[in-house]
Amino acid sequence: MARARSEFACTACGAVTPKWAGQCPDCGAWNSLEERRAVVSSGKAGAAPRGQYAGDQGVQPLADVPLGEEARFATGVGELDRVLGGGLVAGGVVLLGGDPGIGKSTLLLQTTAVLAAESPALYVTGEESLRQVALRASRLGLATPGLEVLAETCVELIVEQARQRRPRVLVIDSIQTIFTEALQSAPGSVAQVRDAAAQLVRFAKQTGTAVFLVGHVTKDGQLAGPRVLEHMVDTVLYFESDGSSRFRLLRAVKNRFGAANELGVFAMDDAGLKPVRNPSAIFLSRHEEAVNGSTILVTREGTRPLLLEVQSLVAESPLSHPRRVAVGLDPNRLAMLLAVLHRHGGVFTADQDVFINVVGGVRVAETASDLAVLLAVLSSFRDRPVPLGTVVFGEIGLAGEIRPVPNGEERLREAAKHGFRRAIVPAKNAPRGKSAIEGMDVVGVSRLGDALEAAFEN
Repeated sequence: MARARSEFACTACGAVTPKWAGQCPDCGAWNSLEERRAVVSSGKAGAAPRGQYAGDQGVQPLADVPLGEEARFATGVGELDRVLGGGLVAGGVVLLGGDPGIGKSTLLLQTTAVLAAESPALYVTGEESLRQVALRASRLGLATPGLEVLAETCVELIVEQARQRRPRVLVIDSIQTIFTEALQSAPGSVAQVRDAAAQLVRFAKQTGTAVFLVGHVTKDGQLAGPRVLEHMVDTVLYFESDGSSRFRLLRAVKNRFGAANELGVFAMDDAGLKPVRNPSAIFLSRHEEAVNGSTILVTREGTRPLLLEVQSLVAESPLSHPRRVAVGLDPNRLAMLLAVLHRHGGVFTADQDVFINVVGGVRVAETASDLAVLLAVLSSFRDRPVPLGTVVFGEIGLAGEIRPVPNGEERLREAAKHGFRRAIVPAKNAPRGKSAIEGMDVVGVSRLGDALEAAFEN
């Protein structure tokens, strides 16, 4: 058997020392020594390390590796299944991050309560007592006859209990509170988080247990601990939310078993998190008459088309350097689009404050929002509203061309389903012939000038 001990490695030069010091003895870097586990061989020749994945049989030709679909199973929470790519995968490790109080523990307690009705589930809490977990379950009205709970922070004891109980789903709340006895550093340190997560990942792969890890975030919104934590797991989910909103957005940042950037929408109430079946309806204001500075964008989050309202306010600036503020969009791209509007649309906004907001707290990363942003800016600048019932999408190039975006027909069908009857889209996304959408007037444009004329022709 191999015995474990700890050592300290320099992050600057890689030198290893048995004790911590403020300065690396080799390269002289300060505060660069990090604790890690060192494995010393027992001296037996030919000993091979144990494989991480159950069923691995050493070196094989890739063509001989048996293929098959992942053994998925539904969680019972529709929006969570969507974000996971269709459900949990046996042996998969999911990292769930988000701000304090946003609903991470609530969602996982609800999920494990549903799963426990059909298969074993173990909820491990390192932050709360068992009584606190029971009180939350009671407040949410959850039926938990088959759900087992454990208050423990030592990863070795957690793995030992999990091997005895053999749960189908294991929840660790949270990974920053878990420690390993092999290291002397405090729980939550880089070395402790990395080593504890590695043991849990190894357990998941060897036994086929699906594991949820709850992760804390820093004040900048990034997951606390080493970046390698996100590389070790199979799926990384982030909770996004506007602080004043009751809606919670769950986004898949990484997913080895499904589409990344998939979005799930939940509503928080007294009974916990409830899936929102039609998220487009909650993000649309549905004004009774056309409003200046407002356009409707059809974006795509993962595999789901989504209708969002983009609002703009353009006002004369008293400052020498006018402000460019974008909420839910990339501010640098906004500055670029305003330059394109000036060069190819003839609209000068260099002396104006420009504010852009995506209603509902959604963050839009795709370039299909370009055309909607510029039409909203021009609508506010000229005090001319975009006609009611119009949707917009399209990418704008620096030469003023309107570029096509993926899944254009699917976006249009989603807009038609919500009652929109006119669309301004890239010419190559406009359906033709049999693919035309009944009841919708689709205007295909290839240049920025054509789009501005189509939007404000009345």
